[in-house]
Amino acid sequence: MRKALITGITGQDGSYLAEFLLEQGYSVHGLVRRASAFNRTRIDHLRTDHNLESGRLTLHYGELNDLTSFHRLLHKVEPDEVYHLAGQSHVGLSFELPEVTCLENGMATLHLLEAIREMRTTTKLYLAASSEIFGAPKEGPQTEETPINPRNPYGAAKAFSFNLGRIYRESHGLFVATGILYNHESPRRGENFVTRKISGGVARIAAGDKKPIALGNLDGCRDWGYAAEYVEGMWQMLQADIPDDFVLATGVSTTVRDFARAAFSAAGVPIEFTGKGVDEKGIRQDNGEVVLTVSSKFYRSVDADLLRGDASKAKSQFGWEAKTSATELAALMVKAELVARD
Repeated sequence: MRKALITGITGQDGSYLAEFLLEQGYSVHGLVRRASAFNRTRIDHLRTDHNLESGRLTLHYGELNDLTSFHRLLHKVEPDEVYHLAGQSHVGLSFELPEVTCLENGMATLHLLEAIREMRTTTKLYLAASSEIFGAPKEGPQTEETPINPRNPYGAAKAFSFNLGRIYRESHGLFVATGILYNHESPRRGENFVTRKISGGVARIAAGDKKPIALGNLDGCRDWGYAAEYVEGMWQMLQADIPDDFVLATGVSTTVRDFARAAFSAAGVPIEFTGKGVDEKGIRQDNGEVVLTVSSKFYRSVDADLLRGDASKAKSQFGWEAKTSATELAALMVKAELVARD
């Protein structure tokens, strides 16, 4: 039975990855912060008596920025594969918490790489990068060779982590594969992310709540995919004989406006989107009720643009490709919210 260690197992990606690895017959170990002790809702369905008592799923306490924690845990578990997913992942919040963002997404990667190097182990490591490392690209779609140019602390920290992975792979011979993942969402996404804010708000309005959803720039574009599909790509990267870096993306950009439109449509809420750009008066239902408003406080002073990924390398090397479009994802998320309300 192969063993995998997941940092950030209680997060969106960690929970889907744990599901997938358990289905593949792995013994899964998860690193959990003490602060996450009561925030395990995404993996509660995996914490069955069978999984826990058989040792198929084991949770360990530890801190991202404690090198001793990584050493101790790696020696104890001796994993075949490590998936490093933990860290502060909200772009907007990274401007408010830049030090925390850089420590959790940058220095924690260095601690983990050092721990694996010093152990002289054959453990394979997956590092989670982000499309935010490209920031303001001059070309689109972006590939693994697109120049790095982050525009926020989160992107800068991920760029540092990405470069560290390459350095330790090339200089120390570690098996380090890095996934440059574009926005990937799901019903398990945190409520402070725009896609979940929309899906939750739409379900609430469909249930009769009259409070409108407040958003920022409706014309902002993102390459949105389904997280459950992306974690399979993470695993496939570690099954290769030679480690490398891979973009995972749908290759299609969708505006916040169109994502919201699809979400309202999935809930059967008739709406009227008038014109392009920002409509400060809000977006209304056919009956005149305002269901969505635009607020300047949700705008970012500096935002990434033209982010659209080219995943052809991943498709050619191990057959990965996104199957769910952004509009299909919006419908999927809204339906999950409606079911949860029943």
